Amino acid sequence: MTTQTRTDLASIGARSIPEFDGVHEVWPRGDRLTAVGEAARTYKERFKREGQVTAVKSVDIASAPYPVKYGFNTAVAVPHSPLIPIINRMVVVQYEDWDGRPRTLVFEPTVPEGSAQAPFFSKLQRLTNKIPYANRAEKVIVNYYNEPEDVLAAVGLTPADIDFCAFDHLHVQDPRMILGSSALIPGETRTRQPIFGDARMLVNTRELATLQSLHPMQWAWYVEGSLEGVDMDKFATFEGDIELGPGVALLWTPGHTDGNHSLVVNTPDGVWVSSENGIALDNWQPEQSKIPGVRLYHRQYGREICPNGNTLEDSLDQYDSMIKEKTLADPSVTDPRWLQILPSSELAPWKRFWPIVPTYHHGGIDYGTIRAGR
Repeated sequence: MTTQTRTDLASIGARSIPEFDGVHEVWPRGDRLTAVGEAARTYKERFKREGQVTAVKSVDIASAPYPVKYGFNTAVAVPHSPLIPIINRMVVVQYEDWDGRPRTLVFEPTVPEGSAQAPFFSKLQRLTNKIPYANRAEKVIVNYYNEPEDVLAAVGLTPADIDFCAFDHLHVQDPRMILGSSALIPGETRTRQPIFGDARMLVNTRELATLQSLHPMQWAWYVEGSLEGVDMDKFATFEGDIELGPGVALLWTPGHTDGNHSLVVNTPDGVWVSSENGIALDNWQPEQSKIPGVRLYHRQYGREICPNGNTLEDSLDQYDSMIKEKTLADPSVTDPRWLQILPSSELAPWKRFWPIVPTYHHGGIDYGTIRAGR
């Protein structure tokens, strides 16, 4: 199976970002890092001038277990629980596209029951059932707060209000549960209907191609068969970095996966970035981390970041991508020592897991008023 051809960006009111043309191909790799950082600084100036989103609001979906060794790339240097809690949240963004049309995007609309079918999590479930301590830890960690449909209702929207949905990458996601499927999902008695009406899923061509043809090193993190029966016209595919409208962009941030991208929004408080490249601000600013071992990792290796390392498809690319994100993000108005980076799966600040808790925690984002019927 192969991917569709790339969607014409003008047809969805979007456009490419010329500042990043070619920077991810620069050689050697040290020069590439410099090129990525310079391009990000140049683009940020234009991005901020062009405007802000109309509204943006995040709502928690669920908390799930995640191995510490992945979250901080084996940097943690004290005895600890092998599993820590990460909170998945959905972000609703309203903006005007480049043709002036009001648009609504939902970012990270995770359906937990679909994510549970990814081989990594299904195997983790079997293991924790056999280990009493791990089983108790998982019961504390796993919580279900909202389904994506609940989030819409909470912010006053209906499925008909949604133009686009997107994930930063498709690890542990099942597009059938978002876009609907003409084929039965095993164990179910009815076909799935789209939860966001006619909304299309924005996805990098490389990410969709990965899901269609998995390498053994990628297999554990993707839901197999998750495209069966899905209308492929429901995908809006793109390459590289794109701007959806003034104040909102999807930046290509490869490394964690080949097709990874990050949401960037401009708000009254400046630029925010939502990303899966880290699970806490400690990943982007390890020099300020109080998590044992993370600051030492920074000092010993001279690295400006500490990546989320469950799948290092290209660790050098991921490093460059996190620098790209750091450069775009503005300092927090609450505490300027910290950047406005919101992990899409964020380490929960739960004291019972001390000392593996975020040194600083944004806990969400909320600007403007989400409006229906735009």
